Amino acid sequence: MLQRLILAVLVAIAVPPPGLAAQDYRAQALRILKTVPLIDGHNDIPDAIRERGGLDSVDLAASQPKLMTDIPRLRAGGVGGQFWSAYVPVTTIHGGEHPATYALEQIDLIHRLCRKYPQTFAEAATAAAVERNFKTGKISCLIGIEGGHAIENSLGALRMFARLGVRYMTLTHWETLDWADAATDSAKHNGLTSFGEDVVREMNRVGMLVDLAHVSDATMVGAIRVSRAPVLFSHSSARALCDHMRNVPDSILRMVKANGGVVMVNFYP
Repeated sequence: MLQRLILAVLVAIAVPPPGLAAQDYRAQALRILKTVPLIDGHNDIPDAIRERGGLDSVDLAASQPKLMTDIPRLRAGGVGGQFWSAYVPVTTIHGGEHPATYALEQIDLIHRLCRKYPQTFAEAATAAAVERNFKTGKISCLIGIEGGHAIENSLGALRMFARLGVRYMTLTHWETLDWADAATDSAKHNGLTSFGEDVVREMNRVGMLVDLAHVSDATMVGAIRVSRAPVLFSHSSARALCDHMRNVPDSILRMVKANGGVVMVNFYP
């Protein structure tokens, strides 16, 4: 399972051997990264590439100082697997391009991005594939949808996204949906509706991680209670250390521990 691989990596890096001096942490981490693939849970570069005109407008093999990602930096950081975000703007809910269409175009871009650099990237949809790619020196391309509005209230759409290789979905983005409350919008449902609970169950069934970055506290609690698999916070942090509504309070961190889930810290200001 991908979530177990992610958790193993985080534990290996976060828990140094007894007596390890602070100045040796980096050396210890680098040694670990030679044997265990580091998974980055969220990267918005696909949308940045889209805004710049598409794949032909950007060469990720070269340094890209105006972007937050390029292949030299991925290699320098020891990244073994990258979840590329199929971000869907909430503006699509209110008109213009359909959310599902936007998501499909993002997923298509991610697949083409991976295939454009075959010496660096290899597609993966399972933990076993990530491990195989790592042994051959490849960075695994993984896909996460950012924004549950992408499924347009359809479990069928959710299932089809899973068949296209999507391995997590962030239940909400900035706005509350018909079936789930967001952290940065007015609550309407006290968390998840009954359909929202069905979404979580179906994600469990098809092997898609339930990502709780961006959702309200009540949605976090509801999703963790319903989920029969470990949940994921792909880019969140601890609210006790940084008091922001997007971060996770201690009471829910304890629930995540019991669930076996993972909170991946967000370093973006």
